[in-house]
Amino acid sequence: MEKLKQTLRDSAGMRWSMMLLVSLLMAANYYFYDALSPLKSILQEHLNFSSQDYGIVAGFYAFPNTFLLMAILGGIILDKLGIRPTGSLFAVFMVIGAFFTAYGATDYFNGGGIGYAFLNSFWTGYSPGLKMMALGMLIFGLGAETSIVVISKILVKWFKGYEIALAFAINLGIARVGTALAFNFSPRLVFPDFWTFPIWFGVMLLVIGFISFLIYTMFDVKIDRQQQSRSSLLDEEEKFKLADLGKLFTNRSFLFITFLCVTFYAAVFPFLKYAPDFFYHKFGISRESSGDIASLLPYGTVIFTPLFGWFVDKKGKSASLMIYGSLLLVIIHLLFALTKFNPYVLMVLLGIAFSLVPAAMWPSVAKIVPEYRIGTAYGTMFSLQNLGLFAVPILAGYVLDVTNPGVTPEAIETGAKLVYTPTILMFVGFGILGFLFALLLKWDDKTSGYGLELPSNATAAKEESLM
Repeated sequence: MEKLKQTLRDSAGMRWSMMLLVSLLMAANYYFYDALSPLKSILQEHLNFSSQDYGIVAGFYAFPNTFLLMAILGGIILDKLGIRPTGSLFAVFMVIGAFFTAYGATDYFNGGGIGYAFLNSFWTGYSPGLKMMALGMLIFGLGAETSIVVISKILVKWFKGYEIALAFAINLGIARVGTALAFNFSPRLVFPDFWTFPIWFGVMLLVIGFISFLIYTMFDVKIDRQQQSRSSLLDEEEKFKLADLGKLFTNRSFLFITFLCVTFYAAVFPFLKYAPDFFYHKFGISRESSGDIASLLPYGTVIFTPLFGWFVDKKGKSASLMIYGSLLLVIIHLLFALTKFNPYVLMVLLGIAFSLVPAAMWPSVAKIVPEYRIGTAYGTMFSLQNLGLFAVPILAGYVLDVTNPGVTPEAIETGAKLVYTPTILMFVGFGILGFLFALLLKWDDKTSGYGLELPSNATAAKEESLM
């Protein structure tokens, strides 16, 4: 086959520069998603939220991607329209949603500001502040998940055949710096006369991330022009069709990795939503220190995810790593629920588990699904994943309220403590399901021939030999 003309993606410096640009938007996304976690008690104090109210705000992030299937539709839009229009549109949704969330928490809005009377005219059992913040998280979530799908396709576009697992891993590591900073900064950015500042700070970071994405689009235009000759060589049958969505749901490996994604993340992200409050009540740790402990998980992933991504590129064993990570997650949640084992150590171990599975899982999708269908595939995974991200925080808040009758926000202020054991055991159950799906994925890989246990470069060489 005649050697194709080199493009921007053939330069290692350009590949990694593009990864850093889009990772800024991803980090801002993760920061805002977790900015409320260390503020749970602050929201209860200033807005009179119950645990379930807090769970509703957190859970509504996933509403559009769970019930409106927006991540799937976003993936289809991405495959049909391309990276630039799709990414720009959904990044704007993130900024708008974040603004509404922050606005709903302000004293101005809750004192009768713009929109208050309207939101107070229906569902009066819920406060206007709760409804505005939930609406904001809904719009933010609508943009955030599809933006992650866009960034995933960008990484496949620039790194397939190169260091794809390492690129996904470093991208996730940078994103989780955003999560870690949210746990570190949010409780420290609360000022007596401006307690909503940490939420507004997240809005500002999203604006910066959006600008970085716009800078990326200039390079995306150039590489598309360079690859135009390649694109013209695509067979008509390789262009995305709506019927391709059905093909995904008949692919057993794709279904197993998707269900692993749903159950594994349901046991981690919703737990993080409650982790600072959990450490405060079970271990008697201050709210600031509780946020610091929770931040050990994302900080740990900054180190471990790239390490495991490098391992996947060089040695393979993706399916095995997903099994080990899922099993470790179950053990850690059991220790959290049933013992008072050092929470610092457990959060570091949870960071390892949370590095093993994603470092192996996300690049594995590029082995299972053709590139022209990759946006729809990631969109489907994120949409189903959001089923857990929507329902589980609300369910956790409900379990917490039911198993702690009489422990009101007023009682907590006087020293009462919440019992978290049943709630953490619920996370154990999701972890067990994830472990079972990881086992099924490895079993299916033996007959599917996708090569999940092979190094990334070995799979790329196999694909080239078939061209």
